[in-house]
Amino acid sequence: MLWVIVALLIFILQVLAILVGEYRRPSKAVAWQLILFVFPLIGFVMYYFMAQEFQRRRTVRRQGIIPSELRREALRRSKLVHRIQELGEETFIHQERLFHLLQSFSLSPITCCNEIEVLQDGEETYERLLEAIAAAQHHIHLEYYTIRDDETGQRFRSALLTKAAEGVQIRLIYDGVGSYETSGAYFAALEAAGVRAVCFLPPRIAFFEKRMNYRNHRKIAVIDGKVGFLGGINIGNEYIGGDPKLGYWRDTHLRLYGDAVYSLQDVFSRDWWFAAKERLNVPGLFPQHTCAGLDQVQILTSGPDSSSDALLEVFFNAIAVAKSRIYITTPYFIPDASLMMGLKTAAVSGVDVRLIIPQTCDSRLVMRASLSYVEELLDAGVRIFRYQKGFIHCKTLIVDQLLASVGTANMDMRSFFSNFELTALLFNQAVIRRMEQDFARDIQDSTELQLSSFKRRPRSQKIGEAVSRMLSPLL
Repeated sequence: MLWVIVALLIFILQVLAILVGEYRRPSKAVAWQLILFVFPLIGFVMYYFMAQEFQRRRTVRRQGIIPSELRREALRRSKLVHRIQELGEETFIHQERLFHLLQSFSLSPITCCNEIEVLQDGEETYERLLEAIAAAQHHIHLEYYTIRDDETGQRFRSALLTKAAEGVQIRLIYDGVGSYETSGAYFAALEAAGVRAVCFLPPRIAFFEKRMNYRNHRKIAVIDGKVGFLGGINIGNEYIGGDPKLGYWRDTHLRLYGDAVYSLQDVFSRDWWFAAKERLNVPGLFPQHTCAGLDQVQILTSGPDSSSDALLEVFFNAIAVAKSRIYITTPYFIPDASLMMGLKTAAVSGVDVRLIIPQTCDSRLVMRASLSYVEELLDAGVRIFRYQKGFIHCKTLIVDQLLASVGTANMDMRSFFSNFELTALLFNQAVIRRMEQDFARDIQDSTELQLSSFKRRPRSQKIGEAVSRMLSPLL
C-alpha cells in the first residue's frame, strides 16, 4: 500500500511541475498531462528533456548577438520606410496600429529598393538557385531544415564543390533533426573540399541540453550578399515531385534582389554564430548593389532567440484589421486560440476568409489535428479547400491589398513558439496580385468542404481528431 501512495505523490509532483512550467500555455500543459497520464514516468522524462520551453528561451535569448558594424553600414545605405505615407499604398494609410507594430521590429526594417520574383514550385526554384550559385564570385550562404542525400542533394553538392574549387567561400547550416537521415559522408565530402558545414543543434547534444524542441526551420540562400532566396522549399527529391505518395509538390519561394538581402544575410550571420560560434564580420558580406526595383519587403524572424513572438503578433494584427479578404495557404493548420478567434470573427463580420490545406499530407496525426478545427471554422463562414493536385506546402497569407507573406512558418503553434522561422512581408500591389492569382489557381485545383457533409464524417474520425487536437501543441 505504501508504494501506491509514493507513486501517487510522485505523479502529483510531476503534474504540478508541468503546470508550473507551462502556465503561459494551457493547451500545451493539457497535451503533456495527457502524455503523462498514458505514460506516467516516461512522459515526464520526455517533458524534462524536450519541452521546458520558456525557461530555455531566456537562456537562448541571452546568447544573441548585436548586428555587426558592417550590418549597420548596410542599413545606412538602404532605403527604409520610416513613415506610413512612405509605403506608397493608400490602403495602408489608416492602419497606424499595424504599421507601428511592423516598425517595432528594429532589426527587421521595411526596405524599399528590392526586386521580387515569386517562384511556385521546386523545379523553378532550383533552376534560379543553381543559376545564382553558378554565378557566385565571393561567397555562398545556405541554411536549410532538410538536405537530402539523393539526386537533388547530390546535384547541389556538385555545384558547391565546383564553386569551392574556384575559391568561393561557402557556409552551410543544416538542422540536426530535419537532416537526420542524411549521411555524415555527404557533409564530410563538402568539408573536405573547403565548404564550412555546421549542424544546428545536433539531436544528441540538443537532447541533453534540453533544447530538442528547438528546430531551425528556416530556408535561406544568400549569394554574394546581393541575391537571396527564402520560402518553403528545402533540398530534396520530394520538392520536385519525387515522393510517390505525395506526388506533385506545390510550394512558394521568393528570389530577392536588393536591400532585403541585407536582412537575410544578417539572419544567416546570427544563425551561423549560434551554430558555429563564429562571428561573421568580414568584408563583402553586405556589398553595395545596383537594384532599381521599388518593391517593399520586410524580413521577419521568430524563434527562441527572439524577445517576442513576432510572426504570431503580425499575423494576428493583420487578420484583425482585414476588411475584405483573408487568404491562407498552409500544409499544417494548428492555430492558437487567438488566431482561431480572429478568423472566426472576421468571417462572421463579412470578410471573405479562405483557407487551403492539403488533401494528401505527409503526417496523418497533424492532418487529423488540422481537421479538428474545420467544423468550427465552417460554421463561422470560413471557406476551406483541400488541395487535390498533389501536396501543397505553401506558407502564404494575403490580407486585403495591405500585405502578403511568404516564408517558412506554418500556421501552427510549433512555428509560432518553438521553431526558428523566417517570413517575408510583401507590400507591392503587383506582387500581391500575382500571389492572388496563384491562390485562385490553387483553389481551382482544390475541393471545397461543405459543413453539412463534413458533419457526417465517421465517429471514429471525430475521436481521432479530438485526440490529435489535444496533442497538437506538441506537434
